[in-house]
Amino acid sequence: MSRADFDPASVQPDGRPASRATLFDPAGGGPWRGSVAGLALDGPVTVLAYGTDEIGVGPRLHVHPYDETFIVIQGRARFFVGDAVVEASAGEVVLGPAGVPHKFENLGPGRLQTIDIHHSPQWIQTDLE
Repeated sequence: MSRADFDPASVQPDGRPASRATLFDPAGGGPWRGSVAGLALDGPVTVLAYGTDEIGVGPRLHVHPYDETFIVIQGRARFFVGDAVVEASAGEVVLGPAGVPHKFENLGPGRLQTIDIHHSPQWIQTDLE
């Protein structure tokens, strides 16, 4: 599939070099596998990795002053975003808008693995539970 959404000559590189950071150790344990702040990469987003094998388990209710995008990598999850309840499976993406309390849980069977993108160069959160 070929795309041509913009003229490459219309964007000037800002001089930042490519950068790399470790998000998680694949052999590591625990549900919070790791995070990389956008500040560490000189970028605009912070990335978290979350995974659990326990059905019904997930992050507690919380809120951010920016959007959060969840990518379900493996398994199935139930997201609670404000008054909405959204079920998502591997390959699907869910948005938690800025200022809207949210949480999610593993629906099973098996492991839930997500990549959570915070639309901020640093992780800012207030837990509500």
